Amino acid sequence: MSQGGAAEREAAKPQDRGWAWMVLLAAVLLQGLTLGFPSCIGVFFTDLQHEFQATNSKTSWFPSIMVAVLHGGGPLCSILVKRFGCRFVVMLGGLLSGVGMVASSFCKSISQLYLTAGLITGLGSCFSFQAGVTVLGYYFVRWRALANAIASTGVSLGFTLWPLLSQHLLDEMGWRNTFLIFGGILLNCCVCGAIMRPVQLASGSLLQSPKPGEEPERKAEEAQLSNGASSPQPKLQQQTRTACFQMLQKHLAFDIFCQNKGYQIYTIGVTWMMMGFALPHIYLVPYAIQNGVEERRAALLISIIGFINIFIRPFTGLLSGHRVFTGKRIYLFSLAVLLCGLSNFICVISAEFSMLIIYCIILSIAMSGIGALIFQVLMDVVEMDRFSSALGLFTILESITLLIGPPLTGERKWDGNMHHISWHSLALVCQSLFSKCKKCLFLDISDRSGKWAKQSTVKAAPFLAIF
Repeated sequence: MSQGGAAEREAAKPQDRGWAWMVLLAAVLLQGLTLGFPSCIGVFFTDLQHEFQATNSKTSWFPSIMVAVLHGGGPLCSILVKRFGCRFVVMLGGLLSGVGMVASSFCKSISQLYLTAGLITGLGSCFSFQAGVTVLGYYFVRWRALANAIASTGVSLGFTLWPLLSQHLLDEMGWRNTFLIFGGILLNCCVCGAIMRPVQLASGSLLQSPKPGEEPERKAEEAQLSNGASSPQPKLQQQTRTACFQMLQKHLAFDIFCQNKGYQIYTIGVTWMMMGFALPHIYLVPYAIQNGVEERRAALLISIIGFINIFIRPFTGLLSGHRVFTGKRIYLFSLAVLLCGLSNFICVISAEFSMLIIYCIILSIAMSGIGALIFQVLMDVVEMDRFSSALGLFTILESITLLIGPPLTGERKWDGNMHHISWHSLALVCQSLFSKCKKCLFLDISDRSGKWAKQSTVKAAPFLAIF
């Protein structure tokens, strides 16, 4: 007994101490490099339009594809993490992101930009982000809430620095050379991944070890075939269908989606919310420029959102981790979404720079709450051992609305009115009310049956924000 306890304590040493804080620092940088990066795309919107003679809708497909792939590549990332581990996947993502941006600097058409900066860079950012999210949850137990609140500031730093750096490089070198430099900067994700070495759990197994038994079974099957034995075709087809179904169930959590009503309704609500969530990052800068705001001051608006996020996100993460809000975080999340939606009507009132600053301040406070709570609420409804699969389905569904939202908005001609902002507000407000109704409904169910409490056993604290 004593030897087993000593071994367990020895295996848990990396958690909450020592190297875990280096991993946290890497996670901060990683979030700034990946999730913070799309915030600067609006700076290049007008230049890309002029370069390729493209419409608002065609140009907006570029950031839409990037953000959608960033979130929708979760299942593929989950498979790679299970097979190769978090460190390898983070470094692979950094390599893809860098190569994608370097290749985009040589693009001759907007469609080529969809492939390079949109698909390749988006997929690389997805790998780095989601693998970093997964490994951080295992490095911290006691200080998990604080660690994730601190890590979420990386996105805020990215929001603050990327637009300013983009505008400076754009003025000095043009968008092609700027994209080339961005490719080199994104390669630093590989450095962050190198820091995230595997964690040895209390059971003595590595975090990302492949399942035992799979390799011997595969070798036995190969040996049988090499000896001349052949399996019946119907049986082989049935086994193939079963294996495909099991893989989808494992990495996309369809079983959780069908059985856990809390996860089902929350996923649908957030998917609808994402229809308009990314619109300010894409259209705010060109909208301000169109209404007479200087380009540098317009880029500063996104930086204001990021700067305020640096201070509000950790506070929101710590506040939601207090025992008073245990089981009630959905109310804080819904309040943040409601404020985020209503704040966008400020842009309809006036496009003056001073009014846009007020809008950015209110919007950043609301987005900080959403970013700090979106994964924490998800953790309240799924188990940690299925979180990777639940996150994969969660992100791939929201990526659909992230993909179609900006291009659909770009179809509307800009006539001085913020039609896309009104649409954005409607989507967010509806999702907020939807979440509130959902929580009230399941609170009543839990009082009668107690099933909700069992489903919402929390084995991990909040992860990092999407935006």
